[in-house]
Amino acid sequence: MIHYDKDYICQQVRIKIERNFGCSLEEATDDQKYAAISMTVRDQMMEKLTASRHRRHESKSRRLYYLSVEFLMGRALNNNVNNLLQTEAYAQACKEMGIRPGDISETEQDPGLGNGGLGRLAACFLDSIATLDLPAMGCSIRYEYGLFRQKIIDGQQVEEPDNWLENGNIWEIPIPSEAKEVHFGGRVEVDDTVTPARVHHLDYSTVIAMPYDMPCVGYDTDVVVPLRLWSARAPKRIDMARFNSGDFVRANDELDTAEAISKVLYPDDNHYSGRELRLKQHYFFTSATVQYIISNYRKRYSGDFSGLADKVVIHINDTHPGLAIPELMRILLDEEGLSWDEAEAVVKKTFAYTNHTIMAEALERWPEEMVQRVLPRIHMILKEMNERWCRSLWTYYPGQWDRIGSLAILAYGQLHMANLCCAYSFSVNGVSQLHADILKRDTFRDLFLVDPDKYSGITNGITHRRWMLLSNPRLSRLVTDAIGDRWIREPERLEDLLPFAGDAAFLEKYAQVKLANKESFARWMMRYQGALVDPETIYDVQAKRLHEYKRQLLNVLHVLYLYRRLEEDSSFEMAPRTFIFGAKAAPGYHRAKLIIRLINATAAMIDGSRRARKYLRIVFLENYGVTPAEHLMPAANVSEQLSTAGKEASGTGNMKFMMNGAVTIGTMDGANIEIAERVGDDNIYIFGLRANEVDDLYAHNSYQAGEIYEQSSSLRHVMDMLIDGSILPDEPRAFSELYHALLFGDFGGIADPYLVLKDFADYARAQALIDRDYRAGNRFFAKCVVNTAMSGFFSTDRTIGEYNKAIWKLDPIG
Repeated sequence: MIHYDKDYICQQVRIKIERNFGCSLEEATDDQKYAAISMTVRDQMMEKLTASRHRRHESKSRRLYYLSVEFLMGRALNNNVNNLLQTEAYAQACKEMGIRPGDISETEQDPGLGNGGLGRLAACFLDSIATLDLPAMGCSIRYEYGLFRQKIIDGQQVEEPDNWLENGNIWEIPIPSEAKEVHFGGRVEVDDTVTPARVHHLDYSTVIAMPYDMPCVGYDTDVVVPLRLWSARAPKRIDMARFNSGDFVRANDELDTAEAISKVLYPDDNHYSGRELRLKQHYFFTSATVQYIISNYRKRYSGDFSGLADKVVIHINDTHPGLAIPELMRILLDEEGLSWDEAEAVVKKTFAYTNHTIMAEALERWPEEMVQRVLPRIHMILKEMNERWCRSLWTYYPGQWDRIGSLAILAYGQLHMANLCCAYSFSVNGVSQLHADILKRDTFRDLFLVDPDKYSGITNGITHRRWMLLSNPRLSRLVTDAIGDRWIREPERLEDLLPFAGDAAFLEKYAQVKLANKESFARWMMRYQGALVDPETIYDVQAKRLHEYKRQLLNVLHVLYLYRRLEEDSSFEMAPRTFIFGAKAAPGYHRAKLIIRLINATAAMIDGSRRARKYLRIVFLENYGVTPAEHLMPAANVSEQLSTAGKEASGTGNMKFMMNGAVTIGTMDGANIEIAERVGDDNIYIFGLRANEVDDLYAHNSYQAGEIYEQSSSLRHVMDMLIDGSILPDEPRAFSELYHALLFGDFGGIADPYLVLKDFADYARAQALIDRDYRAGNRFFAKCVVNTAMSGFFSTDRTIGEYNKAIWKLDPIG
């Protein structure tokens, strides 16, 4: 282990400030102090990276390349210091230099490299991969702008640019010597006068993929895993002929066109050009990555590609990186001279695929004509892959053309990415046990029957070191005082906390920790967005991407129900509760943005009521991301996980809240099922239809939302508030779209497709139980302790161990 002591840290920080900024420590700004401290930490990590790379090269071990379009890393400084076991040394150094660590860390930007659970899962994976000493590299795009920076103005979401690279990124290391060319457009010619025939890609446009590596250090280990991020550059920075002729605007055309590829995370794809840009993004980073993999392999193993899968495993995190499959075929065929059969055999042993969605409509597809125009050689390869794949399907489904068409890679004018990934991967896994069952039984049923052995389920996880040890130091100290610190390296040891759920003295300490965390969050919220949050209330939190199936609408309808009870029944009382929402809606997702407006309009209405505001409050947390989550999760009492049963693949927010002692109210969906199995029915609030019941309703078309509306006067009154001007008197019809979607459907579609009204009564019942238990004091906090104690299973250390044993089969290099 490489450790820096206090004096060395102080010396290095002073030197870096003087040499990089030309001033003394006393003259330096907080930004400059942050940069100097971060460079000192980075030096320490780079020493480890160099040593671990050398050990990996010597061992010639198999290496994992984990491809994901998102890596939601969060701030790096404190996490890296924590994983280096240097927290105390840096704290002492900062104290000696007169630096307040909190002021310094707040200057760091959250990297705009992800949006939600997919990206945060990938980030947690890198942490555990490094901690378990596994040889790997994460691969993605170096987005110049993140998704967007969310502001709430007049109750509505407004998107602003997330320019997270404005002041640079101290953690990245550019590696121009490993830049790659990526080709788009053009035409393909086949020279069949030679054997084997040679394929020539001509008249293409070129984009340079410039690599930047961000080191990710494991906890208490010498292994560092690089996250390779590819940035798009034009071959020419400027067209000097046009510039010198006075055409200054068009002189940068090629630059702007090329660099748009890595400009923004998830460009709006509600129009053709946006979809084309996304296609280019996905091919850009997968092509650059596969080119790097092959050049690196050739350098070390002399180009015998028959053994590629013995040294390389490429894992596709959802379908976005799936174009890596035909790209590897292209390189093996066109550049390395393998026959089709040889190349295909290598490819099928190299790729593994994780699916992250249950809903068939969310499976990624591309217009075939777009693929053919933008990626002509890749399209040619896909056609051959599709023909061979469909021929093999005939063995299983002879004469069943419709069935084969539904499983084809190219069919009905579209490229079906999930079919491609399933057909050419040696492993396909879901991210919870329910999810895996649904993939086998429904989403990929016919694919599963073709090759059942390749399909499995591996439950997602989170890194408890970031989401408890770092984010919740008060709870971490309490747990360590009670059971020792082995849980930090062995999270399953958190179960040793179970007996303390019946210890009144411990429960009192636990409650004090939660209150202190709520007070800290309240102070942070006042600084962050000027919002007043009362720590004496229940913090009831729903923080996740805004989507109809996640049912933030169910939550706010229940808040309206409580509001009406408080207004109409003077005898009704409840434990004061603050409902905290954190959610971004995709810019083109109109209804999701309307739900955000409803949440904020309901908040304003409640604030205007003298009686209701004594018991009830809504706070909308702007620009929800990793840093806000690190402040919020330790403070939460209740975790809302409301997805319609059978729609959520897993979820990881539920795990983070659980670990920090929030009790879940949720459906039996995704990882909620496994949480319930571990904590027991008495320590989670389950409501609503089960997945099989939802399936039956859909299959028999037997659900009538209007009947529920007519039968429940309380729900009817709440629904009517959406159209009678109660919420927004100046715009009484503002939420009529939500009303009609729930009761009548859209354009002939089914009403209430996510069963909000169907589950409402049972949700209200479960919420009433929370109120009862919370007012009982220790009864509620005993549930919190059980949740923390049973959260160790949901560590990514366990998840990565399962991936490695079942799929990757990597040898540790520590």
